[in-house]
Amino acid sequence: MAYESNYILDKLPIRLKQYIKPQNYEDYSPIDQAVWRYVMRKNVDFLKRVAHDSYLDGLKKTGISIDSIPNMYGMNRILKEIGWAAVAVDGFIPPSAFMEFQAYNVLVIASDIRQLDHIEYTPAPDIIHEGAGHAPIIANPEYAEYLRRFGEIGCKAISSGKDHELYEAVRHLSIIKEASDTPLDEIDRAEKHIEDLQNNMGEPSEMALIRNLHWWTVEYGLIGPMENPKIYGAGLLSSIGESAACLTEKVKKLPYSIEAAHTSFDITQPQPQLFVTPNFAFLSQVLEEFANTMALRKGGLDGVKKLINSKALGTVELSTGLQISGVFDSVLEDEGKPIYIQTKGNTALSYREKELVGHSIRHHPDGFGTPIGKLKSINLAIEDMGPRDLKAYNIYEGETVNLEFEGGISVSGEIITGTRNLQGKILLITFKNCRVTHQGKIIFESKGNVYNMAIGRQVVSAFNGPADVNSFDLVTHQTSSSTTTTQKKKRTEKLEQLYRQVRDFREGSNTTISRNKVFREIKSNFPQDWLLSVELYELAKNSSNEDFAHEIEAYLEKVKQENPKIGHLIDDGLGLAGRKTQTQSR
Repeated sequence: MAYESNYILDKLPIRLKQYIKPQNYEDYSPIDQAVWRYVMRKNVDFLKRVAHDSYLDGLKKTGISIDSIPNMYGMNRILKEIGWAAVAVDGFIPPSAFMEFQAYNVLVIASDIRQLDHIEYTPAPDIIHEGAGHAPIIANPEYAEYLRRFGEIGCKAISSGKDHELYEAVRHLSIIKEASDTPLDEIDRAEKHIEDLQNNMGEPSEMALIRNLHWWTVEYGLIGPMENPKIYGAGLLSSIGESAACLTEKVKKLPYSIEAAHTSFDITQPQPQLFVTPNFAFLSQVLEEFANTMALRKGGLDGVKKLINSKALGTVELSTGLQISGVFDSVLEDEGKPIYIQTKGNTALSYREKELVGHSIRHHPDGFGTPIGKLKSINLAIEDMGPRDLKAYNIYEGETVNLEFEGGISVSGEIITGTRNLQGKILLITFKNCRVTHQGKIIFESKGNVYNMAIGRQVVSAFNGPADVNSFDLVTHQTSSSTTTTQKKKRTEKLEQLYRQVRDFREGSNTTISRNKVFREIKSNFPQDWLLSVELYELAKNSSNEDFAHEIEAYLEKVKQENPKIGHLIDDGLGLAGRKTQTQSR
């Protein structure tokens, strides 16, 4: 097992467990720990004034330390007290899987950490973003329920084929952009590919729309009065650049509404506008409003067409409660209604999310087709017929019938039996020697096999994924690219050793090292590095060694002149260590 389980994680289905990987805490280098500490100290110092009250509260409740990267085993021991858990994953995972984890009250955390060069922001999911951004806010019960409910609804959203292509492209970009040795032209090509995809997505799918809602709330949300909102979105809470910039007049503030679903975003750029919700309860209100637009609740011809367009495993639920799960291939329609639906390949039939006995993918390996609707010239739908009604219309075991449906579908054959639910309502009628036609054209013949006709006058729901998760083998997770930690191996071992010495000194595990010697090593051999000098400055100030502190400060001024882009990072680091500094405008 790649992780330490608990009662929450035990409930995860196998198809989600396939994404979990070990955190491998020992792989975090001393530089990684220093990056975490710098970002967290700077964030907490700033966010205590501008973040929602739940943030600082949540840091304590979720066991997230400012000084050390959180160990997920330790986090889980604390998170389970509020009914949640956390798991490590390898960077971006498919959006539907990400949301389904939320539905199980499980926080997905990419265990990698950004490089020092990307300390302010990275497009790649990392432990700063997800551990320090997402985890604290779930300590707020209202928000935690919104997150769970979002996952429950979001994992049912139907994607398009282009959504998956875009997901793979974004995942690839996030990996190469975070890697230290990626050529700039490769990054440019990857960004151009994403831009081309985004410009040619066509009509946005449900998953694309709900992903927008997720972005503008869970990732980049503001809360409170429009004139003075607070931060609660994880993307803002974990970005030391955007958390300050987002509150300036440069970033437009809009009242949160369902319109956010139709507002796209660029993951590689700071956001030009943000949405402000008055409170966490309003998030759930908008979510339910959006859910009412989904095929999950509307069904119908549009829902079937969305599933066909997705080219992925999905489910149609009929008005009887019968659920058909498979890859939907085609639909015949009449007057805006589906009259015959067809899957291809493995298909399973279920009722109330439980597979019907005798109707697994072994029984329907080549697809499943069925008419939908009412019989022609009969007001009473088959699903509403009692035993006497069925007998009156010869829809009975042993009878040879020709059932003509509205829209031109006819089913003829000998009835073998019917399948009913616990209430006695008929779900399926099984025929032999069966022929199905549409306006006289044969669309199916049983040819010695039986034919199962589903009963339902309408499609009441259509959603992503199977009805019964045990019907299909979904442990097939593969990606076109995977995250890599090779950049860590390329860091100078000596620099890692210096960072470790300073950390050990600060934590009291080794107070014999010479900080002056470490500083001379940095100046001589690592002039590009600035963070370790900031840490040495902090130690000098804490020990009232003002001469050493001034020497480090003078050196860092030279570093700033040679690399002005990091000037504000150095100033902020010195400020956190106790010096009043004129921090550059962010």
